[in-house]
Amino acid sequence: MRGRPTIFKEQELLQKAQHVFWEKGYTATSLEDLLKAMEIGSGSFYNTFKGGKKELFSRAIQQRREAFAEFKAEVDTSASPLEVIKDFYRSLANADRQTHLQGCLIVNTVTEMTFVDQALEEEAVRVLKEVEQMYVDVIAKAQQDGTIKNQTSAAILGRYLITFWSGFNVTRRMYPDRAILKEQIEMQLSILS
Repeated sequence: MRGRPTIFKEQELLQKAQHVFWEKGYTATSLEDLLKAMEIGSGSFYNTFKGGKKELFSRAIQQRREAFAEFKAEVDTSASPLEVIKDFYRSLANADRQTHLQGCLIVNTVTEMTFVDQALEEEAVRVLKEVEQMYVDVIAKAQQDGTIKNQTSAAILGRYLITFWSGFNVTRRMYPDRAILKEQIEMQLSILS
């Protein structure tokens, strides 16, 4: 009987590890935490992830980049890309308490890795800058076609959305309450009118 393909198995392991990193962060996650979550031994771990915990974490960041690429594809093919972005933010209020408490793996990484691991910090920053550029492009186009009346520089508004995203990941830990978060999100998005 043949086993599951290695790529599928690696993706499954990565998902399990990502969950641990999301909850505990890179530094506080031990090899034992990862082995337990992934349900594998250390030999299998190092055979699969030769660079150890750092390689695994880097791949978790890349997986979030892939999720962003899917979101970007949705934005790029939409007739109303700005509404797709707004709807994404609005959907955040409906997340469960655990998701609110976890925040964003990429934002968490930028915060945690500053002064700890420059390479991992730079990987996470790159993802946020890619998201920011997508926002800038969508906002600039919406300003040109009159969808957005606010004529503040698209670069500043794109960065504003990243600032909002980063701060929101603290706010939702403080107030994991849908009603509060919905009001906060609508107030923040009002700048894009």
